[in-house]
Amino acid sequence: MEELIRTNDIVLISFVEALLKDAGIEHLVVDQNMSVMEGSLGVLPRRILVTSDEVEDARALLTDAGIGDELRPETR
Repeated sequence: MEELIRTNDIVLISFVEALLKDAGIEHLVVDQNMSVMEGSLGVLPRRILVTSDEVEDARALLTDAGIGDELRPETR
C-alpha cells in the first residue's frame, strides 16, 4: 500500500474516503487511534493508503476532484 494523503483534517479524510469508495478503489485510513496516545489534541496526522496497483487511479480521481494539492509526493 502507498500513502496518498497525510492530514489532520477529518473533513478532508471523509471526503477522500467517499470519493475512493464510490470509485471502488481499495483504501485504508491508518493512525486514527493515535489520538488516544497523544491525548486527543489532533496533532498526529492520519494517513490514507491505497493499493499500489490503484494509486494512479486514486491520484487522478483526487486531482479531478480539486484536491490534488493534498496528495503526497509520488514515490516512484
